[in-house]
Amino acid sequence: MKKILFFAGSNSSKSINHKLVGFASSQIAGHDVELIKLTDYELPLFGEDIEREKGYSVDLKMLYNKIKEVDALVISVNEHNGMVSAYFKNTMDWLSRLDRNFLEGKKVLLMSTSNGKRGAASALEYTKNVLPRFGATVVESFSIPSYSENFSEEINSISNEVLLLGFTDVLQNFVHQIEQ
Repeated sequence: MKKILFFAGSNSSKSINHKLVGFASSQIAGHDVELIKLTDYELPLFGEDIEREKGYSVDLKMLYNKIKEVDALVISVNEHNGMVSAYFKNTMDWLSRLDRNFLEGKKVLLMSTSNGKRGAASALEYTKNVLPRFGATVVESFSIPSYSENFSEEINSISNEVLLLGFTDVLQNFVHQIEQ
């Protein structure tokens, strides 16, 4: 049994990426699955002065330890103006300052969604290229465009059959990869 941590890179209380990653966490059986909200870990806007004067917060260390304890991660990134949110980048900045290789040995499934037709594809691609710098192996990725048209919050599922089949395939491949 593998330990898998799920979270979204958003700080919105109504995050559609959190809803997507929550759905993904409900689709995995036979493994130890944990869904968290990054907003439960308070991190100030990163700055070298803050790092030098205050060091690393308890919340940062708790998040770091949670990541270190798992075998794999499923992360859904949101997009602001064609880029990852400042909130998500700030979290990655703090974690990488505490330990440059904080994702060493971790297999990652990256996801994204938005109400736009590209499904936060720019943020997904950016993150896919950045996480390996911190030691991660991105084994799969998946994006859902036009969230409101393709995801039903009533039934907590992808409502577009083609997207659901693609998602199921990606998730099964991810699980297969982490079981090896």
